[in-house]
Amino acid sequence: MKKIVDRERNKTYYRVLHVPIWLWVFFILPGWPLTFAMYTTGFDRRHAVWFAIVFAVCAWRGFAGRLPGVEHAPYVTHFGVDQPNLWYRVVCYTAAWIAIVVPFALNVIGLVVASITGEWMIREMYQWLYYPLALLVVLATAMNLTPRARRSTLNEGAERAWFYVGLWTVVPSQAAMWAVWRIGAKQGLTGTAHGLAGLVTLALVGGTLFLLGAKGILPRTARYYFPEKRTPSTHPASESA
Repeated sequence: MKKIVDRERNKTYYRVLHVPIWLWVFFILPGWPLTFAMYTTGFDRRHAVWFAIVFAVCAWRGFAGRLPGVEHAPYVTHFGVDQPNLWYRVVCYTAAWIAIVVPFALNVIGLVVASITGEWMIREMYQWLYYPLALLVVLATAMNLTPRARRSTLNEGAERAWFYVGLWTVVPSQAAMWAVWRIGAKQGLTGTAHGLAGLVTLALVGGTLFLLGAKGILPRTARYYFPEKRTPSTHPASESA
C-alpha cells in the first residue's frame, strides 16, 4: 500500500481545474455527426447548445462532488487498497476512454487508407465505426477491464498511470496531425502524400510520447502495482467522497 494523499479536503482551485477535463470528454462524446461536424466545418449553433447542456450538467455534478477530481474530499488516498469504485467514476472514466481511444483509432485507420489509396474516408469511419468502437469500450467496462472504471480501485496506481499515458499519447499527436493536415492542404498536398504526411506525424509524435509515458517519464505516468496481499478498504461501500 502506498499513501498518495495527505489532505482531507480538496482545495477549490484543484476541483475547478478538473472541470475542463470532463467538459471536453462529454462535449466530444457524441462522435457522429456532432463532433465530426465540428472537426470538419467548425463550431456552430448545434455545438453551442450541446456545450451549454454539458456545462450545466458538469457544473451540477461538480458542485455535488460527483465528478472525478472535483470531489469535496479525495476518494482514493492510497494505492493498493481494495475498495469499491464509485458509479460516477465508472461512468466518467468509461466516457473518457471513449473520447481518448475512438477518435484516435478512426484517425489512424483513415490516415492509413488515405496514405495507400489517396481517398479520405474519415467521414465514413465516423459514420459506421464510431459507435461500434464506443460500444467495445462500454463492454470492456462491463467485463471489468477498463482502467479506472473497474469495480475496485485496487490497481489505481497502475491504471491512473496508463490513463495518463493515453492522454499524453493521443492529445498532442492528434493536435500535431491536425496542424500538418491543415498546413499540407495549404501547401497543395493531396492524395497519398497528404495522408502519409499525417500518418508519419501521428506515428512519430504519438510513438515518442507513448514510449516516454510507458517508461514513466511523463507527469503522472509512473506506475505502482499493489502487493500480492490485499489491503482492505477503510471506506464504507457508499458514494461518500
